[in-house]
Amino acid sequence: MPRSAEVFLDHETPVKGEGRVPPLSLDGFCIVPYNFDPMKQHSSFRVFIARPRGFCAGVDRAIDIVRLALKIYGPPVYVRHAIVHNHKVVRDLEREGAVFVERIEDIPPGSVTVFSAHGVSPRVREAARARNLQVLDATCPLVTKVHLEARRYAQEGYTIFLIGHRGHVEVEGTMGEAPDHMVLIETPEDARTIQVTHPDKVAVLTQTTLSVDDTREILDILARRFPALRRPRAEDICYATQNRQDAVKTLARKVDVLLVIGSRESSNSNRLREVGEKQGIPSYLIDCADEIHPEWLREVEAVGVTAGASTPEELVQDVIARLRAYGATHVEEIEGREENILFTLPRPLQEKARELGLSLS
Repeated sequence: MPRSAEVFLDHETPVKGEGRVPPLSLDGFCIVPYNFDPMKQHSSFRVFIARPRGFCAGVDRAIDIVRLALKIYGPPVYVRHAIVHNHKVVRDLEREGAVFVERIEDIPPGSVTVFSAHGVSPRVREAARARNLQVLDATCPLVTKVHLEARRYAQEGYTIFLIGHRGHVEVEGTMGEAPDHMVLIETPEDARTIQVTHPDKVAVLTQTTLSVDDTREILDILARRFPALRRPRAEDICYATQNRQDAVKTLARKVDVLLVIGSRESSNSNRLREVGEKQGIPSYLIDCADEIHPEWLREVEAVGVTAGASTPEELVQDVIARLRAYGATHVEEIEGREENILFTLPRPLQEKARELGLSLS
């Protein structure tokens, strides 16, 4: 069920009249640290919006799986971990009947259960089987590819370096595929100091929410130290992560400050903010429009806006409306790489939906 995003430019949604207030925080998920004062005077500025931004194909698919499961089976549908790392998405699905849990043991036996887009380890799958759960797997297909490669390298006796962040749920799932063969590499220092028994039989995989740029330094160090290193294939790199970071680099050439819309737990949203900072512009991660600090906008000529891969377009439009109220006089979407990737839903879910006459589009 692909979604289409609509960008409202200057001639489409003008904020007219003194004191008109755009919509405030959605559903209480966003804390409002600052009072919004539409009468407060701000200098005018332009807004440039990144493209691509927001939902990627893996996130779209994961959310669609939960919503379709709710239509087919009715609530509750249990979801192991946040389906994607965005507060609004989770709150919306909770209202529709999804129940989010961190432990399989907290799910009643036999329940319909969705594994999140980040993937799970074999241990979690076994625990689900032991409770006779009806599992729907919303793991991003790109994460699944990494899991399959981890298993293959382990079966062939390789030591596997995994570049990623300790504690991230995706990393936990991937490490669980081959715990006796895998070593987590978080920093260049880790890459410089890691020792292995068989340096001629090593491979490297990466967390999918890290781009080529994020991992380049560590990969280069490992390649110098281990000439026989098996590196990820180009097609294994997450297209969405790289595309959104490239869009921020383009955006940075036009703006004085960057707003990245995404939840604190979102790895790719945090990386977007870091990319902006590396380009030399003040960059801020916000959950919604209510988290914009008015002082960020003072004496700026152009503001950039982007969104992490788990951020709904609705939040982008709320931010644009708020920026208009603060003085934005021009809103423009920059040209960027087109994304036409669509991941199919699990076959059993498709078949069940067709039996019930439910639309898949």
